[in-house]
Amino acid sequence: MSITIEGSDGKSRCHWCGAAPEFLDYHDTEWGFPVSDDHRLFEKLSLESFQSGLSWRTILAKRENFRAAFHDFDFDRIARFTQQDINRPLMDEGIVRHRGKIEAVINNARRTQELVEREGSLAAFIWRYEPDLKQLAMPQTVSNSVESLTLSKDLKKQGWKFVGPTTVYAFMQAMGLINDHVKECVIRTKVERARKSFKRPGGDK
Repeated sequence: MSITIEGSDGKSRCHWCGAAPEFLDYHDTEWGFPVSDDHRLFEKLSLESFQSGLSWRTILAKRENFRAAFHDFDFDRIARFTQQDINRPLMDEGIVRHRGKIEAVINNARRTQELVEREGSLAAFIWRYEPDLKQLAMPQTVSNSVESLTLSKDLKKQGWKFVGPTTVYAFMQAMGLINDHVKECVIRTKVERARKSFKRPGGDK
């Protein structure tokens, strides 16, 4: 099977973005571009945890509903959720109604507050786990790494839930800690440029 597809502009892209119509824009404008905004990082970690056992297409199609249910993933607001607030998303047909995952988002919001208090920002903590470029596997050939294993372990030590190494690796791919676009993909160069000009939070790397 080819690792690329041809877009309407005649240029090659990662094969996976042809699997569903909504994937193309996500692939071209979001996936792999570096992110330092704490709410976006928290959102992606939360959505990746909801994806566990499901497809990303299912989650992406419901993303706006998730944002509405969780106040645009403002972790300070989510951290104040009461039992009544937990019951509301459990009744929301527009999201994945999994009690454990919903409760994990609330728990992780509280853990994020603690982390921000210690580290200054979620981004400053997350970007410490950016892999050494020389150590990277070929694009899209692995589902975890030493760094995702370590980040997963460190988050769990802090009390986070639903943050296994595969979930964390997918998060790292999406948030730009790794440029995992295949070499033939036209977006890979754009992501690489964005990563080169990106100011790493909390450091000079």
